[in-house]
Amino acid sequence: MKGSAAKIQITSLDDLFGGAAPQTDGDQIQEIPLTELHSFKDHPFHVVDDEKMQEMAESVAQYGVLVPGIARPRSDGGYEIVAGHRRKRASELAGKATMPVIIRELDDDEATIIMVDSNLQREKILPSEKAFAYRMKLEAMKHQGKRPKSTSVSVAQKSSGKTSRGLLAEQIGESQDQIRRYIRLTELVPRLLALVDREKFPLRPAVEVSYLPLDEQELLYDVIEDKAFGPPSMEQAKKLREYSERTELTTNLIVDILSDDNPSPVKITLKKKCLSQYFPKDYTQQQMEEVIFSLLETWKSQQKGAVPNDSDG
Repeated sequence: MKGSAAKIQITSLDDLFGGAAPQTDGDQIQEIPLTELHSFKDHPFHVVDDEKMQEMAESVAQYGVLVPGIARPRSDGGYEIVAGHRRKRASELAGKATMPVIIRELDDDEATIIMVDSNLQREKILPSEKAFAYRMKLEAMKHQGKRPKSTSVSVAQKSSGKTSRGLLAEQIGESQDQIRRYIRLTELVPRLLALVDREKFPLRPAVEVSYLPLDEQELLYDVIEDKAFGPPSMEQAKKLREYSERTELTTNLIVDILSDDNPSPVKITLKKKCLSQYFPKDYTQQQMEEVIFSLLETWKSQQKGAVPNDSDG
């Protein structure tokens, strides 16, 4: 244990155990069986058995959990961990049966804010963890600050002149734009989000790609994987989004864009003289376009559900 002790001396409690929420009057620490402690619903932070966790487990084995976790009672029994998921895992690895925990009665929003704040103090946080954590905390802050139904302006905004996002930006030390970018990552399909976490897909191009429909995001990942392309650059990501808004992305179109080609958009010109025989004379161009697109949508649906004849081969 000499090596472990040396590590513990140079590692702060915050690094080992994560920041703890401030205690309040009346808080009592209880030893709770690990089997009664359950993970927070949709917990956005990963608990990984890495070198840091091993170091933490060695500390727990020698000294116990020095910073108690926080949990709240569950309606169906046991307790939901609000702060202390890594401490619980370290206790398991250290062979402990219980863990010191402060039990508090917290509503969903209070619990979410404590859960996020206690984890954001960690040394290394993945982009995906920030993304879901920021979204969860922002939603909780908005819920807490809701005014009566007569107005949609939050109490936080009324009292300080700042929106919930502005207050969140101050609390976590990020700009509002950066918070918006991180939250937008929650719209990425998991396989693309994993590339962001592995530092293979920069944040801003990933944000642009997040605006693609989910099926087109999956198609993009398949192209990256199968064709050995790197994730799109910022310029390529903007092109993908631009083309997606105008037409449906295909494998070939994605390949063209990722190959730095500049595909020309499809343009079809229908002369009014040719169309006039199909429409009443008083129809405007806009009315004609609406009818044409409606018919094309019907045709597209029929094509998707069509069963090829034997003669189709």
